[in-house]
Amino acid sequence: MDPVKNVKVEHTKLFINNEFVNGSSGKTFPVINPATKEKLADIQEGNKSDVDKAVKAARAAFELSSEYRRMDASERGRLLYKLADLYERDLTLLATLETMDSGKPYKFAIGDIQGAIKSLRYFAGWADKITGKTIPIDGDYFSYTRLEPVGVVGAILPWNFPLFLLTGKVGPAIAAGCTLVIKPAEQTPLTALYMAALTKEAGFPPGVINIVPGFGETGAAISGHMDIDKVSFTGSTEVGRLIMKASGESNLKKVTLELGGKSPLIVLADADLDYAVEMSHFALFFNMGQCCTAASRLFVQEEIYDKFVEKAVERAKKRTVGDPFDPQIEQGPQIDEEQYKKIIELIESGKKEGAKLMCGGSPSGDKGYFIQPTVFADVKDNMRIAKEEIFGPVQQIIKFKTIEEVLPRANNTTYGLAAAVFTKDIDKAHSIAHALQAGTVWVNCYHVVGPQCPFGGYKESGIGREFSEEGVKEFCEVKTVTVKLPAKY
Repeated sequence: MDPVKNVKVEHTKLFINNEFVNGSSGKTFPVINPATKEKLADIQEGNKSDVDKAVKAARAAFELSSEYRRMDASERGRLLYKLADLYERDLTLLATLETMDSGKPYKFAIGDIQGAIKSLRYFAGWADKITGKTIPIDGDYFSYTRLEPVGVVGAILPWNFPLFLLTGKVGPAIAAGCTLVIKPAEQTPLTALYMAALTKEAGFPPGVINIVPGFGETGAAISGHMDIDKVSFTGSTEVGRLIMKASGESNLKKVTLELGGKSPLIVLADADLDYAVEMSHFALFFNMGQCCTAASRLFVQEEIYDKFVEKAVERAKKRTVGDPFDPQIEQGPQIDEEQYKKIIELIESGKKEGAKLMCGGSPSGDKGYFIQPTVFADVKDNMRIAKEEIFGPVQQIIKFKTIEEVLPRANNTTYGLAAAVFTKDIDKAHSIAHALQAGTVWVNCYHVVGPQCPFGGYKESGIGREFSEEGVKEFCEVKTVTVKLPAKY
């Protein structure tokens, strides 16, 4: 599937009440191609006033008398199925926009959109299967529960998997019967705005989907809005705290937070060495290291440590970096200058603190935000590169002796999003998986995420779960109804 050539950005305005409109301030902001530093488009910048308008439209669509609320649950599922079909029809265009916008290699953007299609179809199937239960309460009563939509949802998105993560919020929210006000990341709004046009084409009623691009002011307006019932956020722990605070200080709205990570990957001496090296490489470098689940603390048992490092460096040196539209390329640019500078600064800190730079460590190319695949050995637990989320192509390889020693080290972090273990011993695999403090633990694999499985973190990696039945229920309120029955028949 080849990319679409000479794409012109069609949608640059806010999407409110099924119409593309200008922002109230008249301001715009540029969207930059991180591979070339060239401007792709000027996007209308939303502010608090625009969020108010979007919330008003979403609230009207959520009223009991509205077309949307009168819709059968199966009909909401049909809307999601139709949207998935439109994603599929426009797959190469969406992937092209995603690559232009985010810098990720086109072949991986294709995979992201295909994952979004699967997600929509999964949640479409849930729409008419969200059920309560009957309860055998004591006495002459009939009690049952209803799962009802929580209401108007504010969805705030990151830039690393723009359409896939947006779809992961839209799918369960619509299945549950909610309406949405969406803020895409300012770096990557293009596919979100294109999706808005597809929702209208699919037949979503006015006000159900609203998209307000913008910066921190826009996100703050959503987080603190008195007429938004829930915020679903994916992004940094730092911003997650601000959202939780704003939600609590306004109307105590519900929050789902999928936040940062510093995920441990433990390789035991009995693991298949070549496979573990390749999977560890993928676990860190995938998407230019811009994954909240990236295996950025790689613990390798001492018996195989030196050989593992040698092979890991060899693999990193073979990693291809360059034009993300080149099918031979594995790694594109980092998202923007801010992230680029942060990664370079952390690489320098690793050198200063005594980690051994085995390869990379410098910018790559003469334009764009490219960084060489970087590997550090002899990393200690207290180094910044072993503690802070780098969000870039920087692999840290740490030595350990025993399982009893490595488990507390692996858990010694404020994060708890993901973890992994590689071993041929199934007993050790299960024991380690049970001991690791993370929302997802992979055994002999990594980055395996599907809409069927709940996803979220322990500790400062978040609150609540996305995807799966648990993810659908995050967009529901549980209502208990108890009816007095006659004492005699």
